[in-house]
Amino acid sequence: MTELSQAHAFWQRPVRQRSLAELMTAWQRGDFSPAQSTRALVERIRNHPDRDTIFLDPGLERLEHATMADPEPLASGIEGVPISLKDLFDVRGEITRAGSRVLDDQPVSAHDAPAVTRLRRAGALAFGRTNMTEFAFSGLGLNPHYGTPPNPFDAARIPGGSTSGGAASVALGLAAATLGSDTGGSLRVPAAFCGLTGFKPSQESVPREGAWPLSTSLDCVGPIAPTVECCARLWAALSEQRLPDLDASPRPLRLALPQGALFEELDDEVRALFDRACAQLEAQGCQLERLPIEAIEETVAINARGGLVVPEAAALHHERLATMSERFDPIVAERLGDGVAITAHDYLERLWPRETLQQRFQREMVGFDGVLLPTTPLLPPERAPLERDRSLFMETNRRALRHTNVFNYLDACALSLPFQPHDRSLPLGLMVARPRGEDARILQTAAVLEHLLINERGR
Repeated sequence: MTELSQAHAFWQRPVRQRSLAELMTAWQRGDFSPAQSTRALVERIRNHPDRDTIFLDPGLERLEHATMADPEPLASGIEGVPISLKDLFDVRGEITRAGSRVLDDQPVSAHDAPAVTRLRRAGALAFGRTNMTEFAFSGLGLNPHYGTPPNPFDAARIPGGSTSGGAASVALGLAAATLGSDTGGSLRVPAAFCGLTGFKPSQESVPREGAWPLSTSLDCVGPIAPTVECCARLWAALSEQRLPDLDASPRPLRLALPQGALFEELDDEVRALFDRACAQLEAQGCQLERLPIEAIEETVAINARGGLVVPEAAALHHERLATMSERFDPIVAERLGDGVAITAHDYLERLWPRETLQQRFQREMVGFDGVLLPTTPLLPPERAPLERDRSLFMETNRRALRHTNVFNYLDACALSLPFQPHDRSLPLGLMVARPRGEDARILQTAAVLEHLLINERGR
């Protein structure tokens, strides 16, 4: 087999066999060079039948130009790694549309977003513009302007959002990892639905400038990738912090299962899969304590009253909504319109408890390695009914984000891991979280969980 053929074969592997570590091992072993892996990737993207719903612009010229050099994969651990970019990040010389038609007339960006700059500084090949929910304003991933990327397990199902195209690009072997955002679950939900690992860091650890905002109080920037170790490498580059020294050796963990509101709406299949994962962890010595966590319960109640996203998004978009509403996704326009009517009193009642609840969550997590729960209370639903029925869309979107948005309000660092036993056709996302600022520690906990839960499927 030629080196180029081996490169093509690499991008066809199951997701876990396409980790950044596997890619660099292949380079170091001489199976193929970084330039050959990128060339094979370009050909794969160019010929992929779902390319136009996954990428708004695949940026293949930029990627092809980058193959002129063969970087040494030594220092940062992401040199030469092709990483796709969500359409809300500024890239010099390109228009940032944020998955919308509303911004078609915007000027091109004068600079790269700092997160993109940091990836490139670390040697990554940041490329393309992946599809997304318009203005990142949904956890389902539908986009009526550009189409909806497929779910890798079942093309009739949704990929999750809002980082829909980014997740699909990684799951389908069109990128090694993706850079996305998370305001209420936009990294973790598509990671869960697509069988990937999605990491929402503490908000201030990665710069958000140059990324089109949704809710400035909650927006975060982070990666979706094949494994925890991949996410750790990318977070280290994005945060300009030391790469965590992950020890994935199996050992007992003490995990809190937050009993109460977040376990009230689980679909039967999700509950069965979660119980199965918990039994597997307990069989390996983990201590799982089922108890109410006050900070989580109070945050759920605040989000049930509407949370922060809708009023903040409405404030950002109210002028555009008033002058060009016909360009918006109708569902996005409707939700923004609802936000315009929210009073300052209602908004501040939701905002003021935030710091207190963040501190309470930190106290309640003392002695635990993390809080564990399903990333979403449902598995990826079929797309067609959601496109036909607006009320079903709204209810499904609420449920998809019900677990994840709690940890945005708390500014926790949270990570979704895939759990897919051999007899299941769809994966379950398992979310593990810790208080803000404990990113390295949650990556360590997640690495152990990943080792304890890994399955023979190789995904």
